Amino acid sequence: MPETEDQSVVGRGQDVWQLLVAYAKQETVEPLRGLGRWIGYGAGGSILIATGISLGLLSALRALQTETGTTFTGNLSWLPYLITLLGALLVGGLSYWAIASKKGKRL
Repeated sequence: MPETEDQSVVGRGQDVWQLLVAYAKQETVEPLRGLGRWIGYGAGGSILIATGISLGLLSALRALQTETGTTFTGNLSWLPYLITLLGALLVGGLSYWAIASKKGKRL
């Protein structure tokens, strides 16, 4: 049975609609899934790195307080805290430098 002109227009309209829906999914939903995965891995990695750095700094502080004998006692009991703070600032500065140098290399 030959198609009438109305049926072919309706069929073409449905094809165009399906094409538009498929294109919208391809250009919005799939990139958002990838972005969510990227953000999830980034947040998880950030938490693990921050925890590791914090525990490393805390262990450095405790090592300075307990393993140095009487070096940091009395009036110098604040010095391990200052040394640990300087270490934290050094780690933060190196992190900033690494991030800033990567941004400069991007196009």
